[in-house]
Amino acid sequence: MIIIQALASLALRVALALPFWQAGLTRWEGFLRIRPDTVAFYADTYRPVLFGTTHAIPYADTAAVILGSAEILLPAALVIGFATRLSALGLLIMTGIVFAANFSGIPFPGYDAAVPGPDFWQTTTLPWGAMALALIAYGAGLFSFDRLIWESVRGR
Repeated sequence: MIIIQALASLALRVALALPFWQAGLTRWEGFLRIRPDTVAFYADTYRPVLFGTTHAIPYADTAAVILGSAEILLPAALVIGFATRLSALGLLIMTGIVFAANFSGIPFPGYDAAVPGPDFWQTTTLPWGAMALALIAYGAGLFSFDRLIWESVRGR
């Protein structure tokens, strides 16, 4: 039973990480060089509607680097099971950002399924959110760096 739980946790980590990793790869031109169209998206296009008010993204160049980095670092940490609960929380927040963009009618670049429409929340953001919540609640499982760290600390 423990092995099945460990495999399920690993599958959840990989399934949640993949769409964010793939989207993150579209943000960069090379090592530490963000694409100009990514900055332009945050500066000119992305205007989320929250509580009936349209908002602009302040410091779009900084936001592009931070979010682009998070789309690479958080999925990588999640797959290896390092800081799993924190990584899953970060991806849950990013899921909310993608949902807010699509709810506002803005196609979010890098997410193939992120086409505005009535089914988007059911087919994309709801499963991502559910996976993130499960990982936050239950942790990384047996096959993870979190487990190795826990065992080494507990063994002292």
